[in-house]
Amino acid sequence: MRTAIVSAMREELSLVLALMPDEHKVVVGGRDFFDGHLHSREVVAVLSRIGKVAAATTAALLIERFKVDRVVFTGVAGGLAPGVNRGDVVIADAFLQHDLDASPIVPRYEVPLYGTDRFATDAALTQELAQAVQRALPGTRVHRGLVASGDRFVSTTAESRALQAALPEALAVEMEGAAIAQVCRDFGVPFAAVRTISDRADDEAHGDFVSFIRDVASRHSAAIVEALLA
Repeated sequence: MRTAIVSAMREELSLVLALMPDEHKVVVGGRDFFDGHLHSREVVAVLSRIGKVAAATTAALLIERFKVDRVVFTGVAGGLAPGVNRGDVVIADAFLQHDLDASPIVPRYEVPLYGTDRFATDAALTQELAQAVQRALPGTRVHRGLVASGDRFVSTTAESRALQAALPEALAVEMEGAAIAQVCRDFGVPFAAVRTISDRADDEAHGDFVSFIRDVASRHSAAIVEALLA
């Protein structure tokens, strides 16, 4: 079984790559794919880049070119729901595009021709990922549920509150997951995602975002991936 490990930013993936003893780089579509092993399991690690289009391109390449059997996304997100705070971990059960609106043709958020506004993650792989989080990060507060994706870095209190009001189920907001979830559904490939909360997607979101990824989130990602594959 070949597992894809995907992150949006280099800082999120660097410690995962350090766990791979024999990776070799393959450049496709302007992206560096690192093909190798982790705990003797076949792994392809890659930066999706930021945003839904970039993420969809990466997911399609992973499935068509590298023939991965499952896709796991790890990285950071902004907390939306009350109680989803910095340093917590969110495991996605489903994704929705908060900036998609083809109304009045279809209801707001619904993806045209799909008849739904959300794409579920794979139940078995998500449960496996949740168990890996418990082993890797004991004592960390973990949430499971809906995650919202959009092509905006949500970083104002006003926008965060508007999203909370429009999507009260959404635990967190990020920029790639819904695109990968849709591609994986199209191809019938299991997908799961875990995010460390870096901020509350409010006026303070820009703060020490990069240092948090480097010092906290990257360590979370590496620990979770290692627990998943060990």
